[in-house]
Amino acid sequence: MIFTEFFYGAIAIALGAFITLIRIMLGPSVPDRVVGVDTLNTLIVAGMILLGAAYDRVIYIDIAIVYALLSYIGTLVIAKYLQGGLE
Repeated sequence: MIFTEFFYGAIAIALGAFITLIRIMLGPSVPDRVVGVDTLNTLIVAGMILLGAAYDRVIYIDIAIVYALLSYIGTLVIAKYLQGGLE
């Protein structure tokens, strides 16, 4: 059934999120944590797309696209700050 594929996808995303959260907590430096947060944001976008496909709702995919764009902009701002560019 279709439910099992979505269930396995959700399990994979949850497992990836758990591993990423461990990386964020144990990251030895700030850039490692930033990469972990960016990875977590990517997994959240993947979960939204999976949810949109499971419920056959396009609005979840639209929200995922906007969230991915904002996540990317946030990562750029943090990278610029870590480089010492924001004053």
